[in-house]
Amino acid sequence: MKKTTLEYRMMLEHNRLKIPHAKIETGSVSGLYPIILDGGKTTIFISDKSKEAETRERYQLRRDSRLNIFTKKPKV
Repeated sequence: MKKTTLEYRMMLEHNRLKIPHAKIETGSVSGLYPIILDGGKTTIFISDKSKEAETRERYQLRRDSRLNIFTKKPKV
Protein backbone atom coordinates (compact mmCIF):
# COMPACT_ATOMS: atom_id res chain seq x y z
CA MET A 1 0.00 0.00 0.00
CA LYS A 2 1.32 3.39 -1.00
CA LYS A 3 1.67 6.06 1.72
CA THR A 4 -0.60 9.04 1.44
CA THR A 5 0.74 12.57 1.71
CA LEU A 6 -0.73 13.04 5.19
CA GLU A 7 0.97 9.91 6.52
CA TYR A 8 4.28 11.01 5.03
CA ARG A 9 4.01 14.47 6.60
CA MET A 10 3.25 12.97 9.99
CA MET A 11 6.29 10.73 9.64
CA LEU A 12 8.52 13.77 8.97
CA GLU A 13 7.06 15.58 11.99
CA HIS A 14 7.88 12.57 14.14
CA ASN A 15 11.51 12.60 12.94
CA ARG A 16 11.83 16.35 13.65
CA LEU A 17 11.17 15.67 17.34
CA LYS A 18 14.28 13.44 17.47
CA ILE A 19 16.59 16.24 16.25
CA PRO A 20 18.43 18.07 19.09
CA HIS A 21 16.97 21.47 19.95
CA ALA A 22 20.26 23.28 19.25
CA LYS A 23 20.32 22.07 15.63
CA ILE A 24 16.79 23.27 14.97
CA GLU A 25 17.59 26.78 16.16
CA THR A 26 20.46 27.60 13.82
CA GLY A 27 21.80 31.04 14.50
CA SER A 28 20.32 31.16 17.97
CA VAL A 29 22.56 32.54 20.70
CA SER A 30 20.26 31.74 23.60
CA GLY A 31 22.25 30.16 26.40
CA LEU A 32 25.60 31.31 25.00
CA TYR A 33 28.00 33.90 26.41
CA PRO A 34 29.44 36.64 24.15
CA ILE A 35 33.15 37.46 24.08
CA ILE A 36 33.97 40.78 22.44
CA LEU A 37 37.40 40.96 20.78
CA ASP A 38 39.36 43.55 18.77
CA GLY A 39 37.64 46.49 20.41
CA GLY A 40 34.17 45.37 19.34
CA LYS A 41 35.02 44.25 15.80
CA THR A 42 34.68 40.54 16.56
CA THR A 43 32.16 38.75 18.76
CA ILE A 44 32.45 35.07 19.60
CA PHE A 45 29.76 33.14 21.45
CA ILE A 46 30.78 30.28 23.74
CA SER A 47 28.73 27.88 25.82
CA ASP A 48 31.11 27.65 28.79
CA LYS A 49 31.84 30.94 30.59
CA SER A 50 34.89 29.42 32.34
CA LYS A 51 36.72 29.06 28.99
CA GLU A 52 36.68 32.79 28.22
CA ALA A 53 40.39 33.36 28.93
CA GLU A 54 41.37 30.31 26.87
CA THR A 55 39.24 31.51 23.95
CA ARG A 56 40.78 34.99 24.07
CA GLU A 57 44.30 33.52 24.10
CA ARG A 58 43.56 31.16 21.18
CA TYR A 59 42.08 34.00 19.15
CA GLN A 60 45.12 36.18 19.78
CA LEU A 61 47.54 33.39 18.80
CA ARG A 62 45.63 32.68 15.57
CA ARG A 63 45.47 36.37 14.77
CA ASP A 64 49.21 36.86 15.34
CA SER A 65 50.14 33.82 13.24
CA ARG A 66 47.89 35.03 10.43
CA LEU A 67 49.45 38.49 10.50
CA ASN A 68 52.94 37.00 10.29
CA ILE A 69 52.02 35.27 7.04
CA PHE A 70 50.88 38.48 5.37
CA THR A 71 53.68 40.80 6.53
CA LYS A 72 56.55 41.44 4.17
CA LYS A 73 59.81 39.75 5.03
CA PRO A 74 63.01 41.79 4.79
CA LYS A 75 65.24 40.95 1.82
CA VAL A 76 68.62 39.52 2.70
